[in-house]
Amino acid sequence: MRRWLRRIVILGILAAVGWAAYTYGPFQPSQQQQAKQGQQNRPGFRRGGNNGGDPVPVLATAARTADVPVYLDGVGTAKALNTVTVRSQVDGKLMKIDFKEGQEVKQGDVVAKIDPTIYQAQYDITVAKKAQDEAQLANAKLDLERYTRLAASNAVQKQQVDTQKALVDQLTAQTQSDQASINNAKANLDYTDVVAPLTGLTGIRQVDEGNIVHASDTTGLVVITQIKPIAVLFNLPQQNLPDLNKGMAAGALPVQALAPDGSGVVDNGKVTVVNNQVDQTTGTVQLKAEFPNANIQLWPGQFINMRVLINTLRQVVVVPTAAVQRGPDGTFAYVTKDDDTVAMRTITVSKQDDQQAVVASGLAAGERVVTTGFGRLADGSRVVVTSAEAAGQMPTGEAAPQPPRRPGGGGQGGGQGRQNGQPKGGAQSPGAAASPGGAPSATPSTAP
Repeated sequence: MRRWLRRIVILGILAAVGWAAYTYGPFQPSQQQQAKQGQQNRPGFRRGGNNGGDPVPVLATAARTADVPVYLDGVGTAKALNTVTVRSQVDGKLMKIDFKEGQEVKQGDVVAKIDPTIYQAQYDITVAKKAQDEAQLANAKLDLERYTRLAASNAVQKQQVDTQKALVDQLTAQTQSDQASINNAKANLDYTDVVAPLTGLTGIRQVDEGNIVHASDTTGLVVITQIKPIAVLFNLPQQNLPDLNKGMAAGALPVQALAPDGSGVVDNGKVTVVNNQVDQTTGTVQLKAEFPNANIQLWPGQFINMRVLINTLRQVVVVPTAAVQRGPDGTFAYVTKDDDTVAMRTITVSKQDDQQAVVASGLAAGERVVTTGFGRLADGSRVVVTSAEAAGQMPTGEAAPQPPRRPGGGGQGGGQGRQNGQPKGGAQSPGAAASPGGAPSATPSTAP
């Protein structure tokens, strides 16, 4: 009897443990799951969009008209406008270096001094030789005057007059030769002062004071580069040649040198020449631009991001790039309506960059388009609209702040990017496959 009682007690305990495990264990749905299942079982529930309950909070901004410059982007290399290797034009001892390495020198400044002793002596000799010949010429002219008067009275032979006249001409030519010798000696003497042939920056000197330099030396004394102004060589695809030639025919094309990170404009210049042939190996054409470089921010040999203005789109409709969505049927945007709903509008984008897009058709100026909150939107969804400007977003044409990214990426990162209106490779509506669309070669931007 006791054995049966123990079995009954044990079975009762096991039954109680099993009931507790079922009630409070992992197999029992949570209250949130039960509520979610009940919500999904309600009539009219729609998966993948607004369920018809609470409106979706979104940011929106108005489409506007603006003049949009169209640029061509390229990468170039800065090059000194002129480069000169300063060499000695006479032989001699280098007495003095009159510049510091890296110093900016002006055209005509003396940069080095060569021993002038020999050339000064040669100059003095030629000057004295001319004085001697001029004295002989003066005496010969006096004799010619005497012989001419005597020949009038037949006191001397006519032949003697002709001979004296020839001597005067000979001495005159001799004095002219002496003057040429003086000029040559004076040039050699002046060459002992080595001057800068142009305004620019000096490099590292190649010869020290005390060395003997020769006119035949190939290394030279120093290299001077002209960097104010400075030239930049860069390439653009040959497909842009028609636009480039059309722009150059109207005048020099404006060009901008951008900072390495693209954050701003370093200097403004103009395109001076488009090369007369296309590089067949790369399919590009080379251009040369000239910049004032007043602040010396461009340096020879430096790689520079270039941006050439080839056209300006006048009074076109522009919207933030975040408002442009892509789906199976092409590009579209969500337009807010007066009844606090959104409509999916098919649009045509002619130009687009990372900040704004030019809408060729489908939108009118003044219509408000959604820029964030696409994850729960569908055609006809109810929304609560907040102005993008009031929420702190940058206006059209200015760089918008990048949203913080979650570590790890994956599905959560993509969903976060879509909700912030900053999708990678173009935002798309939920469940829509992105259509291929490459970035245009010409980049629109807001006129400065």
